[in-house]
Amino acid sequence: MSQVVIQKSETEAPKQKKGIKNYLSKFGPLIGLVILTTILTFLSDKFLTMNNLMNIARQSSINALLGIGMLLPILTAGIDLSVGSILAVSIMIMGIVSVNMGMSPILGIIVCLAVGAGFGLLNGLLLTKLRLPHPFISTLGTMNIARGIALIVTAAAPIAGFPYLIQFLGREFAGPIPVSFILVIAVYIIFHIFLTRTQTGRYIYAIGGNKEAARLSGINVDRVLAIVYTISGLMAGLAGLVMVGRVNSAFPLAGLSYELDAIAAVIIGGASFFGGVGTVWGTLIGAMIIAVLRNGLNLLNVSSDFQMTVIGAVIIAAVYIDVLRQRKSKKG
Repeated sequence: MSQVVIQKSETEAPKQKKGIKNYLSKFGPLIGLVILTTILTFLSDKFLTMNNLMNIARQSSINALLGIGMLLPILTAGIDLSVGSILAVSIMIMGIVSVNMGMSPILGIIVCLAVGAGFGLLNGLLLTKLRLPHPFISTLGTMNIARGIALIVTAAAPIAGFPYLIQFLGREFAGPIPVSFILVIAVYIIFHIFLTRTQTGRYIYAIGGNKEAARLSGINVDRVLAIVYTISGLMAGLAGLVMVGRVNSAFPLAGLSYELDAIAAVIIGGASFFGGVGTVWGTLIGAMIIAVLRNGLNLLNVSSDFQMTVIGAVIIAAVYIDVLRQRKSKKG
């Protein structure tokens, strides 16, 4: 009898450890956000106020939209370095259409989203049709092309004075809540359904897990990758639309280095650079962590240079955790 009890306890111990690890892996980003929020609440009496919390929600919206677009390439073990430049070229062409040419703001919005999706599709086609070795190469090239076009089309001059309809998403509030953050929640719900309830969403995870196995199982990998990068570009255009609403202007250097924040949001949120691992809500938490961290450091009068250092350290820590997780999964 005692031998049975000993054997049972020995088998239950690893299960308990595994359960704790799974729990931390699943809820780690959320726990991190709660801890960070708690620390900043004690350090600054201005942090946990309604105005400041809504300010964080508004500040996180652009990165959250870029991040959800970035999640899809990373789920396929890829990356999209061009989203910041796509944001810029999308809003510059929208400015030409809706301000310089005085055409309908609805047409301007459509053009903004279409340009973003078009550059995203270009990324997908460069990767799948030209068979470039890695999306790093194709999106790096597109990043420079899109930024160059953004500078050329208006001779590097900004465009201001957008119609109210174009400003609406980034400017208005529903009560105390920014409309841009309501948009983010709606977009994330759609993406959650897309990734968990649709065939294409399941294919995205399968490609990230093992691209060759996915191909052999009958998945049209090229088609799925084209969809993935098109959606990433579309989200860059939507993020640009929100940005224009906030500042009522478009400038060709908009979105500079925004791709880095988007990648950080996805990785901090628990996704893996190795592909096949990541969630919609984890990405939102990652974007919120970056926004909360920046907001808190601003309230504490920490210099922007030091803020970059802190966020860089957080990114390295998140990637290192991902590497450790991959090593343990291979050993397991």
